[in-house]
Order: sequence, then C-alpha cells, then structure tokens
Amino acid sequence: MNRRTPRLFAATLAVTVLALGACAEKADDQPSAGTAAAAYPVTVGALTLEKRPEKIVVLSPTATEMLFAIGAGPQVTAVDDQSNYPADVPKTDLSAFQPNAEAIAGKNPDLVVLSDDRNKIVEQLGKLKIPVYQTPAATTLDDTYRQITELGTLTGHADQATDVATRMKDDIAKLVKDLPQRAEKLTYFHELGPELYSATSKTFIGSLYSQAGLTNIADPADADGKSFGYPQLSQEFIVKADPDFVFLADAKCCQQNADTVKARSGWAGLTAVKNNQVVALDDDVASRWGPRVVDLLRVIIDAVAKVPA
Repeated sequence: MNRRTPRLFAATLAVTVLALGACAEKADDQPSAGTAAAAYPVTVGALTLEKRPEKIVVLSPTATEMLFAIGAGPQVTAVDDQSNYPADVPKTDLSAFQPNAEAIAGKNPDLVVLSDDRNKIVEQLGKLKIPVYQTPAATTLDDTYRQITELGTLTGHADQATDVATRMKDDIAKLVKDLPQRAEKLTYFHELGPELYSATSKTFIGSLYSQAGLTNIADPADADGKSFGYPQLSQEFIVKADPDFVFLADAKCCQQNADTVKARSGWAGLTAVKNNQVVALDDDVASRWGPRVVDLLRVIIDAVAKVPA
C-alpha cells in the first residue's frame, strides 16, 4: 500500500489494516491428476469458475501474498504496482487505487482478484465477462482465514490453503499462550503516519494487539465510531495517555524511528521512549492482513515479553 497522507488515508481506510513468509511454496503449473483437475466447476459465493484459472491478475498486495503462500503463484501473471512480496511477483503498473478495466483486460485474465470495487471496476469487468473475486479489508483473523481458503478453492489449491490457515492459527495460539500474566495491562500507541493517525481495537490491526494483551490508547478518541476506527490523535492526547509502547507502522515510508519520536515536542518523557519501547514495524506487513500477520504478532509479543510482569 502507498503510505498515508491525510487525504489518501481517508480514501484507503478500508484497505489499511495488516509468519509465514516461508509459506510461499512453489507449486507445479498443472494440477495433479485426480485433485484440482477433477474439482471444477467450483463456486465461492456468487462466483463460479468452470476450470482452474491460469492467468490471474491481482490488484491487492494482500491477495498477492495469499496466493503465493498457498502455492498459486505460478498462476499469477500480473499484479498491481504495490504488490512487492514475494520478491519475484510479476509486478506491473496496474493500479489498485485507480483500476482501469481496459488495462486489466489487456492482461487476458481468466480471474481478477481485488480488494475494493473502485471506479465500479467489478461491474466493468463483468461486462467484459472477466470473473472477479473480492478480498475486502479484513476486520478479524477469521476474515483472513476465509479469504485464504476461498482463494484455495478457486485456484485449485484447497489443501494448501487449509494448511496455511491452520498453521497460522496454530502459530498464533502458541504465541499468545506464552504471554506473561500481568496484573495490569500495558498500553500502546500504533502510529500509521507522522500525522498521528492511529487504529482502534475495533480494527484488524487493533485486534492483533488485543491478542497480545495490550490496551489501546486510541480507543477513547473514536468511542462513537465516527472515524471508522482510524482517529487522528493530537500530540497532547498521546503525551497525556503516556503509552508503554509506541509501534511505528511508518518506519519505511516516513523514516520514523526511536530518535525521531524522542525529538517530538513532549515525547521524550513518554514511558515508551524512556524505556526504549518504541518499536519500528515493517510498513507493508503492518498494513496487510495476509499470512504474514503471524510475523507482525510475533514482533509485538516479543516486545511485550521483554517487559517484566
């Protein structure tokens, strides 16, 4: 995803949030006899595919990660300009933010996977008889697991998709199980950008922090839900809340780190700064909801575990 300015952020709330990097398994181009070849037609929701798609165009970095994780990478022939994981994805100049039906059709896809229905792109592709599967921004881990398994069904990799989802659940359960018990929960501020937009516990990324046993200082700032879970906080609000942790999801895009945070007016006295608990996250992993959420949760829990109970 592009990093967020206030204007872009408002336009991309639904896409913003959120390991199995090693899950990018390689698969044969052709389905093995008696498995995927015999499984079609398949139906997911209102979408039915008569045969296994071999030219998949993806307009969602998260969906790209999911497809490669379940072994469908060889079937992906083009991805959007923000998809960058795994490293060898067939990146193009296609835009997920301003999708163009003509440009997409030019890739001759037999399946298009996208997150948002921008510019009425689903309707446009439908008129061109191009099948579309949507993977809207997840709000829970169950949404992630469902999208992975549905992509597995559509692409002929149902077993691999089930394995990925199961492994994610198992890894997350192990991470959470090892958390130390505390009489009082630690607090945190999750920074989406230097403009101090954050994410509440009602968002996907917020749900991960809840799994880590943390309390979100941003929750009171959007108690009425008018910011859809993504309020912009003030310097004064954050300083007064004095979080135990500051997690930076703008480390790569905006070069934010422990030093830049400490240099902000009034921030040097924050508990997070004084105790060296400013944690730089991978921007991409922190803004997607695919298999690498396990990586993200591990970073969060590792940081929490260092604080004596």
